[in-house]
Amino acid sequence: VQLQASGGGLVQPGGSLRLSCAASGSIGSVNVMGWYRQAPGKQRELLATVSRGGTTNYGDSVKGRFTASRDNTKNTLYLQMNSLKPEDTAVYLCHANIIVLSGLEYSYWGQGTLVTVSS
Repeated sequence: VQLQASGGGLVQPGGSLRLSCAASGSIGSVNVMGWYRQAPGKQRELLATVSRGGTTNYGDSVKGRFTASRDNTKNTLYLQMNSLKPEDTAVYLCHANIIVLSGLEYSYWGQGTLVTVSS
Protein backbone atom coordinates (compact mmCIF):
# COMPACT_ATOMS: atom_id res chain seq x y z
CA VAL A 1 0.00 0.00 0.00
CA GLN A 2 1.25 3.48 -0.88
CA LEU A 3 0.12 7.03 -0.30
CA GLN A 4 1.19 9.45 -3.02
CA ALA A 5 0.86 13.17 -2.31
CA SER A 6 0.99 15.74 -5.08
CA GLY A 7 0.09 19.32 -5.91
CA GLY A 8 2.67 21.30 -3.98
CA GLY A 9 4.67 24.14 -5.43
CA LEU A 10 5.48 27.82 -5.24
CA VAL A 11 2.58 30.24 -4.77
CA GLN A 12 2.35 33.93 -3.95
CA PRO A 13 0.81 35.12 -0.68
CA GLY A 14 -2.97 35.19 -0.98
CA GLY A 15 -2.92 32.48 -3.62
CA SER A 16 -4.40 28.98 -3.66
CA LEU A 17 -3.24 25.42 -4.14
CA ARG A 18 -4.97 22.06 -4.16
CA LEU A 19 -3.16 19.03 -2.81
CA SER A 20 -4.07 15.44 -3.54
CA CYS A 21 -3.17 12.20 -1.77
CA ALA A 22 -3.97 8.92 -3.49
CA ALA A 23 -3.89 5.56 -1.76
CA SER A 24 -3.06 2.53 -3.89
CA GLY A 25 -2.22 -1.13 -3.49
CA SER A 26 -3.91 -4.04 -1.74
CA ILE A 27 -6.61 -1.96 -0.08
CA GLY A 28 -9.70 -3.31 1.58
CA SER A 29 -11.00 0.03 2.76
CA VAL A 30 -9.60 3.39 3.82
CA ASN A 31 -10.67 4.74 7.18
CA VAL A 32 -9.73 8.17 8.48
CA MET A 33 -7.40 10.23 6.28
CA GLY A 34 -5.58 13.37 7.30
CA TRP A 35 -3.27 16.17 6.30
CA TYR A 36 -0.31 17.32 8.37
CA ARG A 37 2.54 19.70 7.74
CA GLN A 38 6.03 20.17 9.03
CA ALA A 39 8.04 23.34 8.67
CA PRO A 40 11.80 23.46 9.27
CA GLY A 41 12.57 23.46 12.97
CA LYS A 42 8.93 22.97 13.96
CA GLN A 43 6.85 20.06 15.14
CA ARG A 44 4.50 18.23 12.84
CA GLU A 45 1.12 19.95 12.86
CA LEU A 46 -2.28 18.38 12.28
CA LEU A 47 -4.25 20.34 9.68
CA ALA A 48 -7.36 18.30 8.96
CA THR A 49 -8.87 14.85 9.20
CA VAL A 50 -11.68 13.35 7.14
CA SER A 51 -13.55 10.23 8.20
CA ARG A 52 -14.74 7.67 5.70
CA GLY A 53 -18.19 9.17 6.05
CA GLY A 54 -16.89 12.65 5.27
CA THR A 55 -16.79 14.20 8.72
CA THR A 56 -14.02 16.78 8.85
CA ASN A 57 -12.04 18.30 11.69
CA TYR A 58 -9.55 21.14 11.32
CA GLY A 59 -6.63 22.54 13.21
CA ASP A 60 -7.11 26.09 14.45
CA SER A 61 -4.40 27.52 12.19
CA VAL A 62 -6.23 26.60 8.98
CA LYS A 63 -9.92 26.86 9.88
CA GLY A 64 -11.74 28.99 7.35
CA ARG A 65 -8.88 28.90 4.82
CA PHE A 66 -8.33 25.21 4.08
CA THR A 67 -10.93 22.63 3.08
CA ALA A 68 -10.30 18.89 3.22
CA SER A 69 -12.37 16.39 1.28
CA ARG A 70 -12.10 12.87 -0.07
CA ASP A 71 -13.33 10.71 -2.90
CA ASN A 72 -13.82 7.18 -1.60
CA THR A 73 -14.24 5.78 -5.13
CA LYS A 74 -10.68 6.91 -5.87
CA ASN A 75 -9.24 6.43 -2.35
CA THR A 76 -8.05 10.01 -2.64
CA LEU A 77 -7.83 12.84 -0.14
CA TYR A 78 -7.74 16.50 -1.12
CA LEU A 79 -6.77 19.75 0.55
CA GLN A 80 -7.93 23.02 -0.97
CA MET A 81 -5.78 25.79 0.43
CA ASN A 82 -6.87 29.41 0.00
CA SER A 83 -5.52 32.72 1.26
CA LEU A 84 -2.08 31.22 1.66
CA LYS A 85 0.44 32.97 3.90
CA PRO A 86 4.23 32.74 4.06
CA GLU A 87 3.86 30.89 7.37
CA ASP A 88 2.04 28.10 5.51
CA THR A 89 5.35 27.16 3.91
CA ALA A 90 6.08 23.56 4.87
CA VAL A 91 6.19 19.97 3.71
CA TYR A 92 2.62 18.73 3.60
CA LEU A 93 2.08 15.08 4.46
CA CYS A 94 -0.93 12.84 4.19
CA HIS A 95 -1.83 10.00 6.49
CA ALA A 96 -4.39 7.23 6.33
CA ASN A 97 -5.55 4.27 8.38
CA ILE A 98 -6.08 1.51 5.86
CA ILE A 99 -7.57 -1.93 6.18
CA VAL A 100 -5.62 -4.15 3.82
CA LEU A 101 -6.97 -7.26 2.11
CA SER A 102 -5.95 -9.47 5.03
CA GLY A 103 -8.38 -7.54 7.19
CA LEU A 104 -5.72 -5.91 9.33
CA GLU A 105 -5.58 -2.12 9.77
CA TYR A 106 -2.32 -0.22 9.38
CA SER A 107 -1.19 3.39 9.55
CA TYR A 108 0.42 4.83 6.43
CA TRP A 109 2.21 8.10 5.61
CA GLY A 110 2.76 9.67 2.22
CA GLN A 111 6.14 11.06 1.19
CA GLY A 112 5.13 14.71 1.48
CA THR A 113 4.84 17.55 -0.97
CA LEU A 114 6.53 20.92 -0.51
CA VAL A 115 4.44 24.09 -0.43
CA THR A 116 6.31 27.39 -0.58
CA VAL A 117 4.43 30.65 -0.14
CA SER A 118 6.58 33.55 -1.22
CA SER A 119 6.51 36.63 -3.40
